[in-house]
Amino acid sequence: MGLFDFVADAGEKLTEKVLGSTANEEATRTVEVSPQRVNELRQQNIAHMVAQLDVEGEKVAVKVDGDTAVLTGTAPSQEALEKIVLCAGNQHGIAKVDCQLQVSAPAAAASAAPAAESTFYTVKAGDTLGKIAQQHYGSAAKYTVIFEANKPMLKDPDKIYPGQSLRIPAL
Repeated sequence: MGLFDFVADAGEKLTEKVLGSTANEEATRTVEVSPQRVNELRQQNIAHMVAQLDVEGEKVAVKVDGDTAVLTGTAPSQEALEKIVLCAGNQHGIAKVDCQLQVSAPAAAASAAPAAESTFYTVKAGDTLGKIAQQHYGSAAKYTVIFEANKPMLKDPDKIYPGQSLRIPAL
């Protein structure tokens, strides 16, 4: 599918996994972690987040090298593929996602028209799902379309943050 750019400083942080403390606690001690270990932790976290999507039939391998995540394998639909890319890209420290996933279309769906690709939107300071929906759909009331398209990564429509990438599905 291609290479996607993300904001590396946005996204879920690995503080708890690396330091053994929660992200809300202030880390007061210096801990050295090798780049290989950071890559491994990011890789594990992305794989865990993809598993939480509970997408039936996905077979995704994740490889992290510095600020780039490489996704290989198959996704059962275009929507699932896009959500998997967002799981990787919304990881703190990931600036690029090299998506080499293929969509495995079931035989019955092969004759149907392919699903339209969504666009990705990077949240800016002051954005709300309503403002984003107004910009993309012409109606703030359609914020629920964006919210539903980004579940389970979004758990609350009022909790988005600058730098976060969201799927904006075609209507």
